[in-house]
Amino acid sequence: MSSDPPAVVASLREHHEDVVDLAETLVGHDTQNPPGDTRDLASWVESFFSELGIETERVASDPTKPNLVATLPGATDRTLVLLGHLDTVPFEAAEWTRDPLGGRAGNRLYGRGATDMKGAVAAMLAVANAYVETDTTPATTLVFAFVSDEEVAGSAGLPTLLDRRGLAADACVIGETTCESDRHSVTVADRGSIWLELEATGTAAHGSRPMLGENAIRRLCRAVSDIESTLADYRFEFDPAVRALVDESVEYYAPRFGADAARELFERPSVNLGVLSGGDRVNVVPDAARAKLDIRVTAGVETAAVLDRVREVVAGHDGVETSDADWSVGTFEDPDSALANAVVSVVEGVTGGRVYRRSATGGGDAKRMRNAGVPTVEFGLGTETAHAVDEFTTVEALVGNAEVYARLPDELLRQFDSGTRTFDSTGVSPADTTPSRRNRRENTSDDTR
Repeated sequence: MSSDPPAVVASLREHHEDVVDLAETLVGHDTQNPPGDTRDLASWVESFFSELGIETERVASDPTKPNLVATLPGATDRTLVLLGHLDTVPFEAAEWTRDPLGGRAGNRLYGRGATDMKGAVAAMLAVANAYVETDTTPATTLVFAFVSDEEVAGSAGLPTLLDRRGLAADACVIGETTCESDRHSVTVADRGSIWLELEATGTAAHGSRPMLGENAIRRLCRAVSDIESTLADYRFEFDPAVRALVDESVEYYAPRFGADAARELFERPSVNLGVLSGGDRVNVVPDAARAKLDIRVTAGVETAAVLDRVREVVAGHDGVETSDADWSVGTFEDPDSALANAVVSVVEGVTGGRVYRRSATGGGDAKRMRNAGVPTVEFGLGTETAHAVDEFTTVEALVGNAEVYARLPDELLRQFDSGTRTFDSTGVSPADTTPSRRNRRENTSDDTR
């Protein structure tokens, strides 16, 4: 077999409609999660690889939500994982003007999952096909990993795959859409999170005599307000690598959020009051109330220190206590690593435009992969319609993704061979592996947010 990557790219360009057909086939399988049954689609993907002569492994803890791994051996001992998920968020067909299970209209392919992320999965399948059909050996071993249960952060997906099989690799690229209109980016970081539940107690009384009671809702609201104002004054300190990452993230998000709001998003904790409940009758002073807060923390920042500060605030409010705290530490790939440089170089070559190296605003499977020791970034061309009615992707995005993923093995190997400085998967030096820099949790559940 040869090792001439342009042959693969030329094949993808010549047969560009094939990737569109693949995407339409994938979208045509209903994999809404919940319930998240991906068996039929997984079987179809297995057949696709089988026809190419590539064996697949099925790894499952829930038989209705299997995960697949297919391996295409490379010319070196380096390994690149191309990772995607097969499930989608639900849809209400009556709200769509297009068929949620796929339909082509000119340059667009509509359907649930078209941009999140069956379009990227189709591009990965097209890459596997192009390497086999052109008798080309990739510069690195290519591992195609497709998981289920991603949309609900379920344990049946990537957590099962990592626990039961593992994904040892030098690098991983997840096909999440990371581009908006003509603004292209690769996400090299995620944010840490604190999911905090507060409970307040009070004294019940008749609503006509509120002075005889103690309103638990009011107690809780005062505590939440105090948390918000305290964290509004909390400012992060960053090491140089994270500072550069934050500055580029702010530049990327500024057109959408405004420059000041974008900077605030990463310079201090963000707080969202997601749940507030208490009382059951309008004429009774409530004696119990509950709130749930979502607090986000930039990668490279000690989430535990932020949580400790929040707890200090709560301790100052009578009748209010923290009943649950579920938290994680943000992770990042060094923005100057071989992986980040390889992806940026290839994407710039394919798109002809600037590629930002930014943090995601949430966290997902990239966090899990980095915490498993695999340097990971996310990249995908697509549209801003993920989870929306009439979700769609474009032919250009599908073909562009396929070309990017096809070119990555050679460029990644070149970056590794050039001696590009790399950090470990948490963005710190390999010697700094203390638990405080790893993903730690109380009342744990995996963080895909």
